[in-house]
Amino acid sequence: MEKFDVLIIGGGPIGIACAIEAQKKNLKYTIIEKGCIVNSLYNYPEGMSFFSTSEKLEIDGIPFISKNAKPLKAEALEYYRRIVTSRDLRMQLFEKVTEVKRLNPGFEVHTSKGAYLADNIVVAIGFYDLPNLLNVPGEELPKVAHYYNNPHFYARQEVAVVGASNSAVDAALEIYRKGGNVTMIVRGDDIGERVKYWVRPDIINRIAEGSIKAHYNTNITEILEDRIKLRGPEGDFELPNDYVLALTGYQPNFAFLENLGVELSKDALRKPIYNEATMESNQPGVYLAGVVCGGMKTNEWFIENSRVHAPMIIENIALSK
Repeated sequence: MEKFDVLIIGGGPIGIACAIEAQKKNLKYTIIEKGCIVNSLYNYPEGMSFFSTSEKLEIDGIPFISKNAKPLKAEALEYYRRIVTSRDLRMQLFEKVTEVKRLNPGFEVHTSKGAYLADNIVVAIGFYDLPNLLNVPGEELPKVAHYYNNPHFYARQEVAVVGASNSAVDAALEIYRKGGNVTMIVRGDDIGERVKYWVRPDIINRIAEGSIKAHYNTNITEILEDRIKLRGPEGDFELPNDYVLALTGYQPNFAFLENLGVELSKDALRKPIYNEATMESNQPGVYLAGVVCGGMKTNEWFIENSRVHAPMIIENIALSK
């Protein structure tokens, strides 16, 4: 088995930033990524624009030039792919980590394609892989999706969009504008306050004029082939339905963290324990980077404020050698 000074799990922007820092420190490294380069970004909706401006998405001071004030998904994919190729970063793509064994010292990392030895591990896995489920009968039906890509598919269909965050609002507006009949099912009493400031007035106005229907303080209780059952302030009712987009958020892979021995907070946030100066977890040699550090509070860490994790982590690893 090949041995590395640091093995980075996750090939998103923060994983790439860690690889760049390791390269600059002449550490032997590799990234293990279960999908393509920046796999989570690749699976974002097709026409998505970021909340951040392009300079806040830059890593290692490499300019991110965008023709839009808020860069599009396609521009971000191009930017990060070019960094990987121009810096010739070592990255094992479409390779999933299946097991990590502690060797004392170091780790033995098994994947879907092989095995590696590493002195240190950086966990930069994000949170987009595990959706928050509705946990209602019928959620397993093919008509139910927890990810949204393109509105064309839903034209002239009865579509229930569950949620009131950025992803739900973007999907509702795009599907409505492509001819879908959209009904939003919102657990709370309003559209989320964190929805992009230039989008929130749009969805509120479309609801007010009746172009998009919305049921507040309402939950789906069952999903059937041709309809959905709901419970709202005035009791139970049903709506005709062709598709359900349950865009209710996502969560980190807590089981993976726990299998590594990473301690999580005992409250509902389940935030992993780590040294804020070095990003090292309670497990020596296991470092955390990016959004995974926030636990269920997935709006705490973004690309723009977690880029600093990379130099902190790699500096600490380099000092230990």
